[in-house]
Order: sequence, then structure tokens, then C-alpha cells
Amino acid sequence: MLLAIDIGTTNLKAGLFRADGTPVAQAERPNTKTTGPAGIVVYDPEELWAAAAGMIREVTAAGAGDAESAAVRAIGITSMAESGLLLDLQSGKPRTPIIPWFEACSIPQAERILREIDAKEQFNRTGLHPSFKHGLPKLLWLKEHAPEAFDGGELKWLSVSAYIAYRLTGSAAEDETLAARTFAYRIDRREWAVPLIRHFGLEPELFPRVVPPGGAIGTVLPEAAAGLGLSRDSVVCLAGHDHVAASLACSSGGDDVYNSMGTAETLVGAFPERDLRQADYESGLSFGRHALPGRMFWMGGHSSSGGSVEWLRNMIGDDCLSYADMLQLLEQAAAGPTGIVYFPYLTGSGAPFSNPLAKAAFIGLTAKHGKGELLKAVLEGNACQLELMRERAESITGCVIERMNVVGGGAKNNIWLQIKADVSGVELTVPETGEATLLGAALSAAVGSGIYGSYEEAIQCVGRCARRKYVPDPVRHAAYKRFYKESFMALLGPISEYYEGISHHR
Repeated sequence: MLLAIDIGTTNLKAGLFRADGTPVAQAERPNTKTTGPAGIVVYDPEELWAAAAGMIREVTAAGAGDAESAAVRAIGITSMAESGLLLDLQSGKPRTPIIPWFEACSIPQAERILREIDAKEQFNRTGLHPSFKHGLPKLLWLKEHAPEAFDGGELKWLSVSAYIAYRLTGSAAEDETLAARTFAYRIDRREWAVPLIRHFGLEPELFPRVVPPGGAIGTVLPEAAAGLGLSRDSVVCLAGHDHVAASLACSSGGDDVYNSMGTAETLVGAFPERDLRQADYESGLSFGRHALPGRMFWMGGHSSSGGSVEWLRNMIGDDCLSYADMLQLLEQAAAGPTGIVYFPYLTGSGAPFSNPLAKAAFIGLTAKHGKGELLKAVLEGNACQLELMRERAESITGCVIERMNVVGGGAKNNIWLQIKADVSGVELTVPETGEATLLGAALSAAVGSGIYGSYEEAIQCVGRCARRKYVPDPVRHAAYKRFYKESFMALLGPISEYYEGISHHR
């Protein structure tokens, strides 16, 4: 049996799988936010561990009642990127709460980093553009606002998945795809950027050893095994960045393109390993080493995709608009573009024009527009943002993207998926895998523990699932293509320049 754990922004999930990817049991808990130093939003490490332990007990108990189930051989842990904490290995206690990726307190530190580095040179080393989301500016923020956290002890900066792995094994390590999201790890040399770390007054020893995606870091401690329904022989593996892990569940082993639709939205694709180039830097996308050997990934992120939908659901009803009522309003809207341009930047803009100061906007409203059109405009605006990332990816890979695999909560909205197909002109497929991120983490555990000899073997051995398909309508695609170019893109340029100007004058 394989146990997978996914530490997400909104929810925590655990799943039990057979070696062929068949799901046996699943559990879910909310990932509760709280207030940390200086009033920032944080997660409490002890609460996170308690929730994770509760899920493990729940799924292992369910597995024990399954006649075909056996002991858990391996555990794969994946998580949201860039969220982390300082842990003291001597005491085993956290020195800080978990600072999430979306906490913008570290914008000033990210701006300092940008002033003191060669951004192009650092991009070639890390595959990243400077951002407040990364671990390095978060550490600099902590140095300023919680300096006592750095006093004494043997300190390590760990991602949330590495923290859960530490609680299970007593071993501190980081997966390469999450090490890279600190902005202090060189993907070109596969090592920590020691001169950069020291330049900003930090010790290289703050950062743990790095293992490849799916890397095994140890077995479960006896005291943990007894209370969680696990074996002391269960191998714990770091499955890394959640979007990279999920892409494995949708992969055929080639250069598939994967789209995750949740509160945030991500587009991920694989390509043969090579040095990063000027065109990659100018694309606004981020890059890293894929779990698949000899492959790298490009990634575009947008933080307010499903978040925009949830925001509007809360705004246009006396109570939160139900999903059934939302779908009914969408079905009543006329086919084709609404004519309303929605820029989905409620929490700043992501790739390819990343700017934390950017704001959301509706442009083109008339008295004839109602709730249905507003809802549809939000779906269209997010589809246009995705199309912008897809175009950038095509330009740097030189390959036409003809289809995309789509997973996540947003993939349950058939109207939204058809809009995305019509905007892009690309066929969308939705694999019926259930939780793709959990399955990807289970695959990583299977490879890291030696159940399968490679990711390619694991992908081939896992049963292929049924897929829903969404094919673009030629007439609507032509209309949306004009809308995208003549409205969304025509207005985006001046708006991006405006917010870029604000950033430079801060």
C-alpha cells in the first residue's frame, strides 16, 4: 500500500492507494490559518501536524478493513510551494510558525533582493524571478521581525512537506523542486547558492540536504508508527511541489501539459533538459527540474483563479451563492463572449507579468449585464489569463500545445472548461483520477521506495483512467480570439505598465 499526503493552501488531504494507483481510502481536513508575528497570516505547525496525524490514522484504519490491503510500504508527501518554517533540530521544536506562500509581508525584502542581485544571472541559476513568495525573502523578514528565532540551536528552513516528513522520521531534508522555491538553490549546479545566502547575512547551514523528487529520507519512527497505524519499515519520500507531483498523475511520460484549477491556477509543461536562455527569462514563466529524468518543467501561476469565482459568489448573493444557482445563472447567459473584460488580479498578477500590486477590474459593463454575465466574465478573464501563459510557453518551447490535461476543483465546472477550450482553441481532457496530487505523491513514493524502478515504469503500470473531453467550438473560438486580442490583451498592456510604474516608484 502507498500513503499520500497533500498539504494544500486551503485543505490537507491524505489518500491510501494500491500499487496500481487504485484508491482505497481518503481523508480531508481544513488547513486553518491564524495570526502570527506582526499580525501576518500563518499556519500553526502543531495544529498542522495534528491534522495530518489524524488523517493518517483515518486512512490506515479504513485500509485495515480492506481485504486486499496490506501494510503501508511507502509514504509520499507533497505540498504547496514556498511556504516554510524554521525548525530547531536539537529540540525538535519549531522556532517560527509556517509562513504561507501568499503572505505578502516580505515584499520589501524581495525588493531588496532585486536591488542587490543580477536578476538575469540569478534566473539562469534558479529558474525564478524574484518574488515575495520565496523562502529567502521570508527568512529576511523573520530576521527583522523575529530575530530571537535565530538564537542558538541547529536551525533548518523546511517546507511544510519536509516538516511533516521530519515529524514522521526525525530526518531533515528537502526535495529539489521545493528547495528551488527558496530562491537560494541553484538548479544549474544542484546545490545551495552559498555566496548568495551569505551575502544576505544568513548561514548556509540553515538549509537542509536536498534529495531528488520522490527521494526517500528515512523510515517511520517507532513512536510515530505505533500511534498512526504505520509500520516502522514504511519508507517516507518527499514528493515535492504539489503541481509537479500532480502532473505525474496525468502524464504519459512525455511532454504533457497540465492545468490545475483551484483557488490558484497553474499551467505546467515538461521539456528536455537544457540551459536556460534569454527567451525563457523574458517569458515571465518559472522553470525547474522535473521528477522525470532528463526533463525540466516550465510553470505559469495565477493566484486568483477559483479565488475570483469564490469572491464573486460571496458578493452577489445575500448569502453565498450556491454552486447550483451559479451554474443556472451561467447557463442563462448568451453563448460567446460577454464583452466584459475581467482582469483576475485580486491578489496581484502572476505569470507572465508578475506584480503583487496589480488589481482586479471589470471593464465594459453596461446596464444590460446581470449576475450571469458577471459570473461568465470572471470565467472568461481567467481563461484569457491562462491563454496568455499558454502562448508564452509555446514561444519558449517551440512546440504547439494541442491539448491540456485539467484537474482540480474548477474542473468540475463544465461551463468553465468549455469557455477555456473556446478561448484557447485547444482540446481539454479531464482525467477521472480523483485527487491527482495525491496520486502523484503516491507514484513518487512508489518510485522512491523501489516498488517501481522509474517514474516511466510507474506511469505505465498505473491503470489509465477515463477522460472527459472538451473540444473548442470553431465559431465561438473565432469570437473569443478577437475578444482576447482586441480587448483583453489591448487593455492589459497599459494596465501592466501602470502597475509596473507604481512598483518602481515605491
